[in-house]
Amino acid sequence: MMRPMPRLSLAVLLWFAGAAQAQVCPDPAKPCAGFKENDLSFVLPKDGVARDEVKSPPFWAVILRTADPCTIQDKERAAAQALFPRNKVFHTRFECDGDVENNVTYTNVNAKFGFLAVYAGEERTAAEALLEQVKAAGKFPGANLRRMQAVFVSP
Repeated sequence: MMRPMPRLSLAVLLWFAGAAQAQVCPDPAKPCAGFKENDLSFVLPKDGVARDEVKSPPFWAVILRTADPCTIQDKERAAAQALFPRNKVFHTRFECDGDVENNVTYTNVNAKFGFLAVYAGEERTAAEALLEQVKAAGKFPGANLRRMQAVFVSP
């Protein structure tokens, strides 16, 4: 017979679960501080510990399109953002233009390409549903799902 979980332990587990889910800032109207408009932002630690890089929790994204590095411009991101008002649209500008503040990159992508993507959630089911919506709209042929993390690299 299993013993019921003490309330304090359950509360702590729920707090950690909520904290993990709240670390990425996928709402385009409420970005986390310290990021550029083209980045998918997330909560950076405020503990004073120096780090070479900080990774977001894993999430799903729909890759809308790929291109040569540094060629996707913010006006294209802004136009795509209008199509997804509740999901942050982002594109990589890592190491572009010699700007050390283009310091966000992403895992599970080919560094030889730039990309335009939309945040698709933490759960694969939600991500697949968004991918189907993207495909049905017909604006982004070749759109596909990718599990990734945003990586803030210290300048």
